Amino acid sequence: MSDTPTPAPAPDILELAALLCSRVCHDLISPVGAIVNGLEVLDDNPKPEDRDFALELIRKSSKTASARLQFCRLAFGAAGSAGAQIDLGDAQTMARGQLEDGKLTIAWNLPRALLPKNRVKLLLNMLVIAQQTIPRGGVLKVDPVGEGETMSFRITATGLNGRVPQNIADILKADHGGAIDAHAVQPYYTRLLAQSCGLKVTLAAESDGIIVSAS
Repeated sequence: MSDTPTPAPAPDILELAALLCSRVCHDLISPVGAIVNGLEVLDDNPKPEDRDFALELIRKSSKTASARLQFCRLAFGAAGSAGAQIDLGDAQTMARGQLEDGKLTIAWNLPRALLPKNRVKLLLNMLVIAQQTIPRGGVLKVDPVGEGETMSFRITATGLNGRVPQNIADILKADHGGAIDAHAVQPYYTRLLAQSCGLKVTLAAESDGIIVSAS
């Protein structure tokens, strides 16, 4: 008998939707919880300094929650009708609002152009993957590969202790048959987006950094 494990079945449409919803909720729970904590402080008739702290917490957390909602709507949501195009300038704004945090910056070298929505969704999801390769911060350099509506992308992540998360690299492979849960759904969804565009996403270490590319 073969010792090769039987590949886990791919999630069906309903399960994929549920897993993506779980991912979005995970991204939003922290800032929304901070807003609730700030409001509870205000309800307790706080001292002036505590009131100022609570208001600043609410302002900061509201801004974070808004940025994450806008990013998730574009990266995971419908973002327009079938066949719709999305402005790369809007994608840049969403990416900076979601990912730049004082430790990480984005060097955006893409032209201002309209691209099919799945290509833009692919780009945003590639950025999420690239961010995870430099957990202590650094720079994500985004470059075009080709031009026009068939443009694809190359993201170079550089930062202290950059690494390739092997589980993510494996999920991006077309022959990966492992189980998909809420932690794995984002790279799996990235793979599906790439396939819809006739592309394949790879994640690998190269001399100039950790590279996430679609070709």
